[in-house]
Amino acid sequence: QVQLVESGGGLVQAGGSLRLSCAASGRTTSTYAMGWFRQAPGKERECVAAISRSGGSTNYADSVKGRFTISRDDAKNTVYLQMNSLKPEDTAVYYCAVKRWVATMNANEYDYWGQGTQVTVSS
Repeated sequence: QVQLVESGGGLVQAGGSLRLSCAASGRTTSTYAMGWFRQAPGKERECVAAISRSGGSTNYADSVKGRFTISRDDAKNTVYLQMNSLKPEDTAVYYCAVKRWVATMNANEYDYWGQGTQVTVSS
């Protein structure tokens, strides 16, 4: 069992930055691949970034490439999402999640989820 708690969301103007954190407890994060997802009202949940267990491999949605960076600190059992050049269309609830083995962009493959943190980008 893994418990995940996201933080760092908030209201920011377009062009600004936010850094999301996801703290894990229960089991060490080094066991898991980790991902950040988002869901806007009326839309399906989508993966914005995923990172392998080692941290050596990352994947990004096309919509955030070059703007978002996922990273992990297993000593702190924490995964981060640095979000730069934010756009109004980035507005959503952001969730972190973990899964065993290989990092993927498929939400259905993730085993444990946080409660989410709201990110709102004003124009």
